[in-house]
Amino acid sequence: MTEAVLGAMSGLRVIDLTRVLGGPYCTQILADHGADVIKVEPPAGDEVRDWGPPFHDDDAAYFIGINRNKRSIGLDLASEGGRVVLLKMLETADVLIENFKPGTLEKWGIGNDVLAQKFPRLVHCRICGFGADGPRGGNPGYDAIIQAMTGMIAATGSPESGPMRIGVPLVDITTGLYAAIGILMALSERQRSGKGQFLETTLYETGLAIMHPHTANYFMHGKPPGLTGNEHPNLVPYAIFPTKTDDIFIGVGNDGTFRKLAKEIGKPELGTDPRFARNKDRIANREALRAELAAVFSQHEAEPLCNRLLAAGLPAGPVQKIDQALTNPHTIARGDVIEKDWYKGVASPIRLDRSKPSLRRLPPKFSQHSQEVLGEFGYSKSEIDAMVESGVVCGPERKR
Repeated sequence: MTEAVLGAMSGLRVIDLTRVLGGPYCTQILADHGADVIKVEPPAGDEVRDWGPPFHDDDAAYFIGINRNKRSIGLDLASEGGRVVLLKMLETADVLIENFKPGTLEKWGIGNDVLAQKFPRLVHCRICGFGADGPRGGNPGYDAIIQAMTGMIAATGSPESGPMRIGVPLVDITTGLYAAIGILMALSERQRSGKGQFLETTLYETGLAIMHPHTANYFMHGKPPGLTGNEHPNLVPYAIFPTKTDDIFIGVGNDGTFRKLAKEIGKPELGTDPRFARNKDRIANREALRAELAAVFSQHEAEPLCNRLLAAGLPAGPVQKIDQALTNPHTIARGDVIEKDWYKGVASPIRLDRSKPSLRRLPPKFSQHSQEVLGEFGYSKSEIDAMVESGVVCGPERKR
């Protein structure tokens, strides 16, 4: 990520009322690619500023990791004055994104019906747990709870471990990705119609949507998935194997690849063995094949073996810890870790040829840009000072 390139989303103004993870993850995607993202925080600030240690100054790494390239203003939207400022900001905004409980904006008199009338070109995105309707409409949503409710936890883990939560907040992050995609779709449609629209992305629907292939399998045979640990329900071999040094992961997607793997590891007979020749045979004889492969892999060191298999076009990789992944030669060569002053982060994985992402701003301190942002919207210094004095706009100190 370089500092001098105009991003693909340059010229787009996003008013970001979101907190925690899904929404900030979405807006960081847009910000990395040039959007002007104004992060509007409540008087207590985004609560993940406190989700540490570790901290940089008073801000947790959790906050730092998903809020670069944004400007922050603290604004009390529960006050009439705060809502007046928000409406002023929306006059020149392209996107409003929020993750309030459904009905909150309506209670404040600025629901989507009002916003759509006042700002017909505005794309209004809401991220919430379950949506506004249905038996759970308006209920709060949390990543792990959605993992539990959509079958994800029940399909993760081994018979020995029992059901397990996935170790990254996959539902929150993917909801942020879906929200970014939805915003871009709405902006694309606006090019034709000239009109904005409301879109909703829920954690619950995201959780269901990413349960592939388990949902597809269930629709086909009516059986819930069992606990297969690191193995795949539809493919064999697709699992972790020990070597002389570290564990490796082998994933085979078709019969031809399996025959190639068998030949590459010096066991070509496995590729024609009737127990293993076809994927359905390998599934039926999963444990026998695991024993055959484990015996071979135990004679090799992980890194050289994986390098050889990858060079041959075979899917294999060492099981690395995060420090190894972030310092891997390929990570470094691709510029996947970005730095500015004290900040380090993972670069945007969206690599456009001309409109490159950039690291322009460090994650903001709370309400760091209030004077700057409000000045851009026409407020004088005396007006801003009065709003700070009244509590409508927040100073640098959060109300904990």
